[in-house]
Amino acid sequence: MSRFDPALLERALAYVGRPLPQAPVENAAEQAVQLAAGLCRRFEGFVAAPYLCSAGVPSIGYGATYYLDGRRVALTDAPISRETAERLLMATLRNVYMPAVLKLCPGARTPGQLAALIDFTFNLGPGALASSTLRRLVNSGAWDQVPAQLRRWVYGGGRRLRGLELRREAEIALLSF
Repeated sequence: MSRFDPALLERALAYVGRPLPQAPVENAAEQAVQLAAGLCRRFEGFVAAPYLCSAGVPSIGYGATYYLDGRRVALTDAPISRETAERLLMATLRNVYMPAVLKLCPGARTPGQLAALIDFTFNLGPGALASSTLRRLVNSGAWDQVPAQLRRWVYGGGRRLRGLELRREAEIALLSF
């Protein structure tokens, strides 16, 4: 892992619209989770009551499809607080998506690379990452080709979505951190 650079973390957090954490984050994996959480907050937005995401999947909070106890979100569930949504987001990023990215993409080394892939995986699922050319390029070290691959993942329901275009560009911006 690379050495922690507070200036890079500050720039990345500013880019995703989040304030710099009060205490410096020393662990590269935790830096990646914090950066990915900023992207998730920005692009998912907080919704207290269950809703159908653009893919037609019941979601809640910051795009969660499962609760911490493993239950799937249902449209009949009660609303949750922002604090509950935050706990759900962070636990899911740490316990589901970070391990998936570390397993599937050992070629990702920096907090920014990990964060971009965690956000991608949160948005599209580990299956999309596992079967993608993106994964092959990451693991072969072809980072110069990764942005073009990320830009391919901007369709939802057969339509090109501006929100996904912006999300992929934000992930690309993190690759150099």
